Amino acid sequence: MRLPGWLAQHLAALRALLVFTVLLGLAYPLVMVAVGQLPGLRDQADGSLVAHGSRLIGQSFTDADGTPVPRYFQSRPSAAGDNGYDPTATAASNLGPESLDLLNDVCARSRAIGELEGVDGSRPFCTADGVGAVLAVFRRDGFTGPVTRVVSVDQTGTPFVATYDGVPVEPAKDGEDYVAQGGVITPIRGDAPADPVVPADAVTASGSGLDPDISPAYAALQAPRVARERAMDVARVRELIEENTHGRAVNVLELNLALDRG
Repeated sequence: MRLPGWLAQHLAALRALLVFTVLLGLAYPLVMVAVGQLPGLRDQADGSLVAHGSRLIGQSFTDADGTPVPRYFQSRPSAAGDNGYDPTATAASNLGPESLDLLNDVCARSRAIGELEGVDGSRPFCTADGVGAVLAVFRRDGFTGPVTRVVSVDQTGTPFVATYDGVPVEPAKDGEDYVAQGGVITPIRGDAPADPVVPADAVTASGSGLDPDISPAYAALQAPRVARERAMDVARVRELIEENTHGRAVNVLELNLALDRG
């Protein structure tokens, strides 16, 4: 019996659907999975997930209050999301090199790391209390002439210097915009070493905010603390750093997992 034309067309379409479903929905994916398990391809095909995270996405090793856990190596700062390292909010801070907010962040981080590691956390253009060493300098003729007034813009307490060009330095007042009032922002370098003990990657976030690596210098800075907290020989900790160093970077997650394995 000859089927009506419209029914024959629908049956042909159904057969085509079934054939391509088997080929493209079942056979092709299974072949790709099998190819991905070939030697040399398995690591790439299976992704970067390991126990407790991903080798390619950084994470914080802190407690519920955000305090660094001393027995672990710490990652670099992150501006991705409210608490950092949020893959759904990957981003940098977008603060420029002349941003006072960025300077304050860097100074505060360097001071905190110095205290954590028991080293000198000072750096140029930072005060001893961890804010930017920045003055708003007022001159009689705007940008020229004698200095008439000086304000330490990031300190509401005792200024980091008592005088500038013979003029007493005032503490800042909350809510005051000294630039709008005519002050010229003037960073003060201070006597910190040109090559700070705390490396740059310890105080600045990566462009993505998800960097899983730190520099060998930052890892070396943390080694004595980690060894002390784990009652390990510091030489063994340094060996683990070397084993988890790839080029110029140390993967923090892999290093901490290696520490936990002993």
